[in-house]
Amino acid sequence: MDIKNLNTFIHVAELNSFTKAAEVLGYSQSTISFQIKQLENELNCQLFERIYHTIALTDKGREVLDYAHQMMKLTKKLENSIQNKQSIYGHVRLALADSLTYSLLKDKFVEFMKMFPHITLKITSAGTEELFRLLNHNEVDMILTLDNHIYNTEYVIVKEEKISTCFVVGNNHPLASKDKVTIHDLISYPFLLTEKGMSYRRIFDEELAKISLEVQPVLELGSTHLICSLIEQGAGVSLLPEYVVRESIKEGKVKCLNVEGIQIEVWKQLLYHKDKWVSPQMETIIQYL
Repeated sequence: MDIKNLNTFIHVAELNSFTKAAEVLGYSQSTISFQIKQLENELNCQLFERIYHTIALTDKGREVLDYAHQMMKLTKKLENSIQNKQSIYGHVRLALADSLTYSLLKDKFVEFMKMFPHITLKITSAGTEELFRLLNHNEVDMILTLDNHIYNTEYVIVKEEKISTCFVVGNNHPLASKDKVTIHDLISYPFLLTEKGMSYRRIFDEELAKISLEVQPVLELGSTHLICSLIEQGAGVSLLPEYVVRESIKEGKVKCLNVEGIQIEVWKQLLYHKDKWVSPQMETIIQYL
């Protein structure tokens, strides 16, 4: 049985499309169709139902998909077991919440590159829904989320940590001198926030909706460190993870407000799909993370 055909089958099943699988694998669509047909002939069963321009796995197809994942994992395990352990090499694809990128790379990544010069890393920033779409379609190897706690047996949680968030203002802001503020006090000032629908921003909007309130920010962008810098300059109010503003609070540039009646907690979680074979290069990146 040709391993390439199994790999093609996995991509078609996960992407639910011959065309998308062809784009990802760099094959023509006719090649994809031929490989699937070869596999069906070898197994003497139909793997997909084809109705008009849509496809769906048959019952046998779902059964074969489980075995295909196992066989691909064993194949990769065999390939990697004969590599020189002292020269780990390969490519790793990581997707994460945008606000995690800076803290992830700023201190130790240059040192990591020197230790593992043959490992390449591609980082993609996305919202939580897109992160899981990428993971489920095997377009990334693992994801680092910043959102509600994820409970799902389809994924392996490598590491998780509860993250506090802060409502912050510059030290010269009118709210900075108050021991406590209400949510109504807070939303009367201009807000600078990450993009709508993204992790803790989405949770904040949902909490406001419960009490029939909403915020129309004057600025929305993905860079939390740029938002923090603007808050230091007195631009308004923001909701940011505590790790983003920690140094600014210590240096007296911003103040974390004590807001009554609302608390936003999120979880940072590193996950990969349960069917994913953890290669040496992926394990190395996991240890770095």
